[in-house]
Amino acid sequence: MDFELKGKTAFVTGGSRGIGRAIALTLAKQGANIALCGRTAESLEATAADIRKLGVEAWPFQADVSKLEDVEKFADQALAAAGGIDILVNNAVTSTAAPFDEQTDELFRYHIDVKLMAYIRLARILLPRMEAKGWGRIVNIGGMTARIVAPLRVTNGVVNAGVANFTKQLATRAAKGGVTINCVHPGFTATERVMQIFQREANDAGISLKDAMAKREQEIPMGRLVAPEDMAGAVLFFCSPMAAMVTGQCIAVDGGSGESVNY
Repeated sequence: MDFELKGKTAFVTGGSRGIGRAIALTLAKQGANIALCGRTAESLEATAADIRKLGVEAWPFQADVSKLEDVEKFADQALAAAGGIDILVNNAVTSTAAPFDEQTDELFRYHIDVKLMAYIRLARILLPRMEAKGWGRIVNIGGMTARIVAPLRVTNGVVNAGVANFTKQLATRAAKGGVTINCVHPGFTATERVMQIFQREANDAGISLKDAMAKREQEIPMGRLVAPEDMAGAVLFFCSPMAAMVTGQCIAVDGGSGESVNY
């Protein structure tokens, strides 16, 4: 199926590992050139090399998106290298598995800066460029903690709820400029960060990591963890012509574990 992305340019934050890597590779397979950023040079270069094998351009940039100067530098460098932007996938994330009493002000501020503020800052810089050409796609990666109670992920819940609302607010403004903005909430996804959460749950419950994972899988109606590629498929849809009239929406890729919650 042709998703009409050949020759488009996508910027993907947190693009070197996990969900971000899967998104970058999926868009590249459809012919999009990819500018990606992350904190680890080695994984960035490895992902960029895999993207280039697909016959498209890849520009990796090392950045800590919790810092305004790094966000601005990434945007400037990526625009200079790529010559423009069509798609922005805000995916950078951090996570700390800890109960509320262990989550300090500094931790809340850091999580807000890495995710919510980085998303806001990049949209502020890049959305006008999309509006100027009359076409663009922004996809924000949120999280199911925007919808559910998660005692070990209070900071994530606060931030992801903000991402969901920001998506809806900005989509209204961007629509007249031909830009759609949507959000995808991942359920428990098989990534390094989720494994850290499972390990903390296992430690607190006095069970093995394998048993903690099995318990979570039993709670998912479809019977397995989300794969990063599952998330990438949802992002691809939002970037495609099939979603041309879909904006301001938040959907969950969670195997049914979110049940009837719809925001």
